Amino acid sequence: MTAKEKLRVVVEELSEREAEGALDYIASRRHDELGALLDSAPLDDEPSTPEEEAAVQLARDELAHGETVSLDEIRSELA
Repeated sequence: MTAKEKLRVVVEELSEREAEGALDYIASRRHDELGALLDSAPLDDEPSTPEEEAAVQLARDELAHGETVSLDEIRSELA
């Protein structure tokens, strides 16, 4: 049985709601050039520098203390 034949069998077993979700997923994957690019990108296997590690820790600390900026605040600053 081919992949398309197997897919047809599975599709027939889906509820209408599940079918809608599957269609949305397929549509998003077919037209998502950035997603395709990211999926095919090699893993980042370079070690982090001490400066990068410090920046990540600072960001985590700020997040833990609620020191965040909302998207609305950023938009108003950029407007």
